[in-house]
Parts: sequence; structure tokens; C-alpha cells
Amino acid sequence: MLEIIFRDEHLIAINKPHDLLVHRSNIAAEVEVFALQLLRDQVGQKVYPVHRIDRKTGGVLLFAFEKAIEVEMQKQFADNLVSKKYLAILRGHTADSGEIDYPLRKENGTLQDAFTAYHTLKRAELDVPFGKHATSRYSLVKATPKTGRMHQLRKHFAHIFHPIIGDRTHGCNKQNKLFKEEWEMTTMLLHASRLTFSHPVNEELITIEAPLQPEFIRVMELMGWD
Repeated sequence: MLEIIFRDEHLIAINKPHDLLVHRSNIAAEVEVFALQLLRDQVGQKVYPVHRIDRKTGGVLLFAFEKAIEVEMQKQFADNLVSKKYLAILRGHTADSGEIDYPLRKENGTLQDAFTAYHTLKRAELDVPFGKHATSRYSLVKATPKTGRMHQLRKHFAHIFHPIIGDRTHGCNKQNKLFKEEWEMTTMLLHASRLTFSHPVNEELITIEAPLQPEFIRVMELMGWD
């Protein structure tokens, strides 16, 4: 059963587990289970995804019950009117806060503006050798993407040399191998923790928060973070 974290007559949100696709995709043709299908069957009615989060990312995923609401919410996302907050565990010790203003290229080669702000919440140094270093360092950050480009946070944190742990495409393969061998952890440690938006019908300000998934909590405990 999917964890439903918000529901009214127009919208429904789940806390999407890591490694669950939102809907059918050509890039993962072998996958037969999707959040869209699971939620539809669970609530017994059609649902429309109003945004996307990566298969490997957990957290808030919002759906509409009606096509018109889907269109209205997609417009809010496209116009950057939805506030998005993420939590991520990164390689290394990040600055207390920072801004990443770095354009990202679409598949067709077009460059798009992309902006992310982040704040460091916790740091850890584990007594685990890594490469030339006697210890391994990590940071927990809260990230606020101001734009919504594909893989934006993954690419932005890799750009500042603090990749997200478990990101096989843009991350550090040696760190990912370390987490798999030492702690049997293959999850990408990125969590969509909060969405804030104007309700498309009554214009009420809505905030939806998603608790951390068990995999993310396990690494938090490993780091000694509350």
C-alpha cells in the first residue's frame, strides 16, 4: 500500500518509495509496477500525475483526480510557482549554505537556466578509510531548486563536487561502491520532503510534507544524525 499524505476531492499526494517509477517509460521497459497504477488501484479511481520525481528519489508525489486540475497544477510547476524542498546526503563537507547558478543542457542540446539554493543541516566524519583519506566525510543538506530541470539537483551537486550518495548517473562510483559493500545500501539518498502551492480550486496555500523513507533513516542513523 502506498502511503497517502494528502487528499481532498481534487488532489492526492503519496510518499513515493525510492526506486518506484511514476509511470510507464521507454527507458525502463522491463518495469511492470508504477506509482500511477498502484495509486489508481488503491483508491479505485483514475489519477493524473501533475509533476515527476526521479525513480530513485523518494518523497512527495502529487496527483490530480481530474484532467483540468492536472493541467492547472502543471502550469504552476512550469511557472515556478510551486515551492519544493529536498533533503540529500552528499559526499564531503559542504559549506554552511550556497547557491548553484549553473545552466543545464536538455537532450536536444539547448541550455536552460537552472538555480538551486542549499543549507547544510548536519555533517559527519566516519572512521572508514576512503581512497587517500583516513576517514569519510558526508553532509545532510536541505535543497531548494528554484527551477525544475531534469536531474537538476543531481547535476548541480555533482557540479560543486559534492555528489548525492547513491546517484549512479551523476554521482561518485567509488562512494556508491563503498556504501554497497560496507552497508548494503544502493538507494539514492535524495528525498522530496515538501511541496507548497496554491490550491487550484480554492486558492488556499497548501503544504504537503513527506516523512523520510526507511533507507534514508538508516543512513541518518549510521551518520549519528537525529
